[in-house]
Amino acid sequence: MLGQGGLIEGVKDTIKTRWPALRLRSILFGVLIFTALMPGFGAIFLRVYENVLVRQTEAELIAQAAAYDAAFDLAWPAPNLDPPPPAPDDNESDTTGRRSSTAPEPYFTPDALTIDLNTMPILPQRPQPQTASQVADADAVVAARAIAPLIAETRRTTLASVLVLDAQGIIISDGPLQGKSYAFLAEVQSAVAGRSQSVLRRRGDYVPRYAFEVLSRASAIRVHYARPIKLGDRTVGVLLLSRSPRALFRGIYDDLGKIALVIAVIFVVIVGLAGLLSRAIAKPIEQLTQASAHVGRGGSEVPPTPATATIEIRALFDNFRRMAAQIDLRSRYLRDFAAAMSHEFKTPLTGIRGVLELIEEHGDTMNAQERRRFIANAEGDADRLSRLVARLLELARADMATADETVSTSVENAVRGVADALHDEDLAVESELQGPLSVVSVPQPVLEAVLTTLIENSRQAGAHKVIISGRGEEGFFDLTLCDDGPGVPIADRERLFEPFFTTKRSQGGTGLGLPIARSLLTGSSSAIDFVDNGAGACFRLRLKRTPDA
Repeated sequence: MLGQGGLIEGVKDTIKTRWPALRLRSILFGVLIFTALMPGFGAIFLRVYENVLVRQTEAELIAQAAAYDAAFDLAWPAPNLDPPPPAPDDNESDTTGRRSSTAPEPYFTPDALTIDLNTMPILPQRPQPQTASQVADADAVVAARAIAPLIAETRRTTLASVLVLDAQGIIISDGPLQGKSYAFLAEVQSAVAGRSQSVLRRRGDYVPRYAFEVLSRASAIRVHYARPIKLGDRTVGVLLLSRSPRALFRGIYDDLGKIALVIAVIFVVIVGLAGLLSRAIAKPIEQLTQASAHVGRGGSEVPPTPATATIEIRALFDNFRRMAAQIDLRSRYLRDFAAAMSHEFKTPLTGIRGVLELIEEHGDTMNAQERRRFIANAEGDADRLSRLVARLLELARADMATADETVSTSVENAVRGVADALHDEDLAVESELQGPLSVVSVPQPVLEAVLTTLIENSRQAGAHKVIISGRGEEGFFDLTLCDDGPGVPIADRERLFEPFFTTKRSQGGTGLGLPIARSLLTGSSSAIDFVDNGAGACFRLRLKRTPDA
């Protein structure tokens, strides 16, 4: 059997194989549409809007029952021994109907809304009343008959069912149910005890009329509200009201204009946001994708950064542009390097092959002196190949070197060590460094190797004196080496750092010394350049200082 991990991996693999290829625009538009529709789905499936409609029906029944209660009190034939507390001034309640802090505490007794369509149980349809075992209260009957026209008139507008009961739960309203008892109902019992109660009951005459009514829980229910009629602290009757709430889709239909306007506004906003995201993210990424394919085919052009692109996309464009420039530079470097290396290797290989052919064809007729001369030429070419391979390995290592911010080297100590090692009768190496020690982020072996290369080049050029000087710049230390040799011809200065370029080929030069020096310094975030000082050869090393130097 597969373990849980294997099952999860199997599900992932199935999803991966069937996952469709989507455009970024489609994903962004889909996310925006889904986000906009979530409140609507929540209102329908979580019954948020429907619950509001049902609670609104409960509030209307409470207000209607409060009016009947006041009219019943006024119609009560017997004197009221417990008059209600005096009403506060109009300015003691705010526009929302909330009691002000100065109003008498007993005066305001609002009924709180208690219905929650999601948690409240739906009771069965209200049963038929039972036969009463007692006679209805005479005073209550008189009061009920007095307010009967009021109830009849208001029912024409509210469509609510209204029954008036006495304190025993006996129906005293005019009609076929008069004289029967609803004392067994839980909501009536609560009202007789002096507490109002709202319940939800099923509708017996409900017949679905719309296909989507199955989504509405309120379509098949009625809100029942029982309110005690009190004279002072004594309960003298009960008002039993019920009404069907507005169904979900009926409420949506009533507010269709507002809902359509909101949907239109949301759609316009979504289209605007989708267009903004498309121009800020999707379109720049597509342009960058095309530029990547172009660079992959050998091109180097990158389209300008779109003005509507986000900050991150702009940074991506800038980095890609630098990368494309580096790739183009590296490609041209590799092409030139390969061509130069082919030429440099081809010359000694041709010489060695020529010697082998001569020995093979005329070896028997050559004397010992001629044979040694040809072999010596082949050995010289082989030595040149060995030097080229060794220098190429040094160049490769130099190109792969990376900067190390933790390295710290004293310029004065490195210069002093190289000067002492290379100073002799033919070449004087002098240092003019003064002041406090300068510390740079270049490894000491690297700095010494570069200095040695430059001084040896001066020696090979016929110089008799090399002067090393330096000065500090912001973040860098400039080290300058100048000799008194013949200098560098103007035509050769631009090619000094090209691999294999040398004017001392006959003396064993490989033309890789200066390229290796530049690569070594580049790996330490430093640089080397030729400086025209009018006499001799002069090079400037721009060395990166350590952060705390």
